[in-house]
Amino acid sequence: MRSCLKTAHISVTLWRPLQVMEFYCESCETAMCLECTEGEHREHVTVPLRDVLEQHKAALKNQLDAIRNRLPQLTAAIELVNEISKQLTDRKNEAVTEISNTFEELEKALHQRKTALITDLENICSTKQKVLQAQLNALLQGKENIQSNCSFTEQALNHGSPTEVLLVQKQMGERMSALARHAFPEQPHENGHLDCQVETEGLRRSIQNLGVLLTTSTVGHTSVATGEGLRHAVVGQNTTVTVTTKDKDGELVKTGNAALRAQISAADGTVTETDITDNKNGTYEIGYTLRSEGEFSFSILLYGQPVRGSPFRLRAVKPCDAPQSPDDVKRRVKSPGGGGGGGGHVRQKAVRRPSSMYSTTKKKENPIEDELIYRVGTRGRERGEFSNLQGISTTSNGRIVVADSNNQCIQVFSNDGQFKLKFGVRGRSPGQLQRPTGIAVDLNGDIIVADYDNKWLSIFSPDGKFKNKIGAGRLMGPKGVALDKNGHIITADNKACCVFIFQSNGKLVTKFGAKGTSERQFAGPHFVAINNKNEIVVTDFHNHSVKVYNADGEFLFKFGSHGEGNGQFNAPTGVAVDGNGNIIVADWGNSRIQVFDSSGSFLSYINTTADPLYGPQGLALTSDGHVAVADSGNHCFKVYRYLQ
Repeated sequence: MRSCLKTAHISVTLWRPLQVMEFYCESCETAMCLECTEGEHREHVTVPLRDVLEQHKAALKNQLDAIRNRLPQLTAAIELVNEISKQLTDRKNEAVTEISNTFEELEKALHQRKTALITDLENICSTKQKVLQAQLNALLQGKENIQSNCSFTEQALNHGSPTEVLLVQKQMGERMSALARHAFPEQPHENGHLDCQVETEGLRRSIQNLGVLLTTSTVGHTSVATGEGLRHAVVGQNTTVTVTTKDKDGELVKTGNAALRAQISAADGTVTETDITDNKNGTYEIGYTLRSEGEFSFSILLYGQPVRGSPFRLRAVKPCDAPQSPDDVKRRVKSPGGGGGGGGHVRQKAVRRPSSMYSTTKKKENPIEDELIYRVGTRGRERGEFSNLQGISTTSNGRIVVADSNNQCIQVFSNDGQFKLKFGVRGRSPGQLQRPTGIAVDLNGDIIVADYDNKWLSIFSPDGKFKNKIGAGRLMGPKGVALDKNGHIITADNKACCVFIFQSNGKLVTKFGAKGTSERQFAGPHFVAINNKNEIVVTDFHNHSVKVYNADGEFLFKFGSHGEGNGQFNAPTGVAVDGNGNIIVADWGNSRIQVFDSSGSFLSYINTTADPLYGPQGLALTSDGHVAVADSGNHCFKVYRYLQ
């Protein structure tokens, strides 16, 4: 092409005709002239331009159609956003009117109260004045009478004749005697006390805090609903679903008051009522009870928009048709596969369970029964088979590494579950494995294995070659292992009931913990994870809680208690932390996986309904953002979608 352009330029300069583009180079994907086919393109495959023209026009037309097909979607999106913008403006104007009317009414009420106070003040003052005026009139009248009598008598005495004095003496004497005896109201009949007390401080504070503006940044397409009740229910039994709200960036919204609506509709149009509880922390509980069996559509809307996955296909069965849940199976809570913080190793018996309580032989219309992407493994000793697998870890380059405990080996898989590597020899010498439990991978790809029975940590290269062991002579029964941001190796010692922190060369940095129930004590600590603040998260198996410490081992907080409710545990095992600091915990005794925020507040469950867990152990987040869990009782590991 460059040759053609150059030739064309020279031709114009010398008044020669422009070269015609008649050929097409498939290697360079460009049009060219005859001269170029014999020049720089002579080694390439060239065809007449007209032969490929229709092909390229068709390709362009397909691209044009594909992109034009997006226009209705964009138009609909524009209309929706404009509608929400209009709703927001309308609601703002309504709120302004509401605020104005409210404060005008308050101003009116204040004015009325002001008028009433002044009126009462005038009335009280007038009443008091009447009493005082009556007393004053009586006193003035008495004073005038005395002064008049005194003046008359003095006039008679000073200027009257003897006869006049004798004549007035009796009359004036009686009058003055009466005035002398008369009881005048000399003490005040009222007081001058009249104050107005208006307590304004409390009212002023109330006015300053008067009115609350309620809103959230919650949107439907990032918010998630979790729980078995999304797809399965038992007739007559109350069922609940948890909705966790998020903003446009997928960040958790931690305030309530969102406009959430849920509706369950049968094929005949019958609607089942739902009860929504706002937990005021960004999560909501939707409760319902179905009265008949069959298929239903379960719609969950936030501000009129569906949450992720809504509407859900819900199926209800009679109680007699519902299989026994693993939670109904009574079993003693003993530490699985790695000691119980006091007892010996308990060999866990796996129970074969159906892949789904609602599975059928025909192809599902909705293939997503739950968040399960795939599972790998059955009981056995070959590659891709396991016997009581324990720890699980992942690498940044797309690998999943599993500690196959009873088979005394390590197996490595790709993120899509393809077997890659198996290594490990049974034994008690350095480089051999006796009971691998915890596993972690450092930035160099080296694999750190906690060996419970050998009482040390073994370090292997990415291809499984033994490099070193650390912790020998100090550790009593290491279970979980993790690496912090400083390259330190942290392990939970199940038997010693403490946490050890080593440098990568094996030098002990510190340890903390002892057997007990207090904040800095453990009862069979199992697994350990590091959050984005370099804090240490430890599952305390027999204390049914998760405890969080800073990098130096200082206690920060704990969460969880014994039970089956949201945020409760029946012996927690595996733990992982996502990029947002949310804490994911394997609840061994309850056979479930729970998700908490960075402060330990319950958020949701990972939906494992279709292929239930039995005694989950280690947890890890894959490099592509999914959750991998060691399902020890079912001798496999599973990978689930994780909606952060």
